[in-house]
Amino acid sequence: MKINSVCIIDDDPICVYGTKILLNHNNYFGSDITVYDDGYEALVNLTSLAEKGERLPEVIFLDLNMPVMNGWEFLDKFQTLPLEVKPQVFIVSSYIGLDEIEKSKRYSLVRDFITKPLLSDTLLKIYNSLNKNPPIAS
Repeated sequence: MKINSVCIIDDDPICVYGTKILLNHNNYFGSDITVYDDGYEALVNLTSLAEKGERLPEVIFLDLNMPVMNGWEFLDKFQTLPLEVKPQVFIVSSYIGLDEIEKSKRYSLVRDFITKPLLSDTLLKIYNSLNKNPPIAS
């Protein structure tokens, strides 16, 4: 099963660029890639899509340290949306501490915590994990 739509929420243009290149060069991810520079912009736009009954991205790659609204604040608000099928969130951060990993486990949407930069073999593992355990409809 191909993963058709991906959302990247990250304020680092170099990381976004690298992630987009990786996604476009792997045949198990589609080319529908949406990018937001901060959690607030992402929350507003994804909430709007949900309210209109439009399909949300299947996978979200979420940075934690961003201006305006960080990744944790985004997750706090996003998890309250009444979504039929919830996107699978992968936190992608340059800093991974035990506190962050433990905190991420409190969010049912978060599938994994990944160290930047995102690599091709990591994308393959994500793809395989999603095909073994597809998103659950609520």
